[in-house]
Amino acid sequence: MSLFSKTLKAAALGALIGGITTAAFAQDIKFFTIGTGGTSFTYYPVGGVIANAISKPPGSRECGEGGSCGVEGLIASAVSSRGSVDNVNAIISGLRNSGFAQSDVAYWAYTGTGTQEGKEPAKDLRTIAALFEEHIHLVTLEGSGINSVADLKGKRVSVDEPGSGTYVDAGLIMEANGLTYSDITEENLKGGAATEALRNGKLDALFVVAGYPSGALVELASAADMKLVPITGEGADALVSKYGFFASSEIPADAYESVAATPTVSVGAQWFTNANEEEELIYQITKALWNEESRRLLDVGHAKGKTITPDTALFGVGVPLHPGAERYYKEAGLMK
Repeated sequence: MSLFSKTLKAAALGALIGGITTAAFAQDIKFFTIGTGGTSFTYYPVGGVIANAISKPPGSRECGEGGSCGVEGLIASAVSSRGSVDNVNAIISGLRNSGFAQSDVAYWAYTGTGTQEGKEPAKDLRTIAALFEEHIHLVTLEGSGINSVADLKGKRVSVDEPGSGTYVDAGLIMEANGLTYSDITEENLKGGAATEALRNGKLDALFVVAGYPSGALVELASAADMKLVPITGEGADALVSKYGFFASSEIPADAYESVAATPTVSVGAQWFTNANEEEELIYQITKALWNEESRRLLDVGHAKGKTITPDTALFGVGVPLHPGAERYYKEAGLMK
């Protein structure tokens, strides 16, 4: 046999072994998607931190050696989306393994009530964890003359895209204050596009539902005289009274540059999956979310990360837990 033939045979054998190794390696990988929101708001960066925390691709170093302490063989990824409603629909349809959604949106979807009245209930929706509090930001600029929700009448207002939790909540807030979408010039802009339009005089106000500080609003506050409009008074009281998922809260003075503390209402951001996801996988993911390495990543990864704790993991949960998550919380003594 010639040297060339021997070399070719060796190369072919190597390729075969490499192919077998690659196939075996691939069998050890589990991909898991997390639907988040627009890249300028809070869901997306928090989703990235959590995806990093729970991932542990084959070949990763063990904990304590600088590697991930996530789920063995798991590669999780945060996927930008249109927001809460979009994520719930994607979970139920099987398009995504999991996703973030506002507590109110998820409950209405699961029960087929509220804003989802008349639609098929999302009975396969299941909770992994409650994450953090989201505040409704009603944003304008100093000098706009907008000092209350009622002042939005006749104004150009961005309410985010249909399919987002912001769109749902903006409608409810206006309704509680005697307004409807027909009373405003509705725009459906997201993130930086909305704040840029406000800054350039193409919008009068915009709604954002996000954990503070929202990246798009941080940038706006540093470049213009941003103002947060209070969502308070009888309208806010009626909203909190009618819908148990809303709570009176406040965006503090240090959340955005030169913006005063502002009373508003809030909802909970929660992480959901499908009932058909494997119990053992969701158990391992839930366990990985609350380990010490994940704690470190959450604390440094985003301003909201420090508020994501196991002590609040079951707060305001209106959709049943996934059996895997429930198993973890019982083992950890967080529920009976």
